[in-house]
Amino acid sequence: MSIYVGNLAYSVTQEDLTQVFAEYGSVKRVQLPTDRETGRVRGFGFVEMESDQAEEAAIQGLDGAEWMGRVMKVNKARPREEKGNRSSSDGYSQRY
Repeated sequence: MSIYVGNLAYSVTQEDLTQVFAEYGSVKRVQLPTDRETGRVRGFGFVEMESDQAEEAAIQGLDGAEWMGRVMKVNKARPREEKGNRSSSDGYSQRY
């Protein structure tokens, strides 16, 4: 599973995130989505750790921590929702 890391400084790099999360265990992968038009980091990212224990330790240790002048939001990443036809709980499309 992945860890969502929000409220990141726009100057953060994959190396920066890897270094911070490595304090809690081995980091498998770091992903920093960028804006298609500007190429700038979007202010959030995803980190995958080698073990569930390392993941949990990183979440506990870093959620709410100040880093690079910002208070990080760190939690388990939720599965990506499909874009497009968003339907309400009654099954009807919300497109008008």
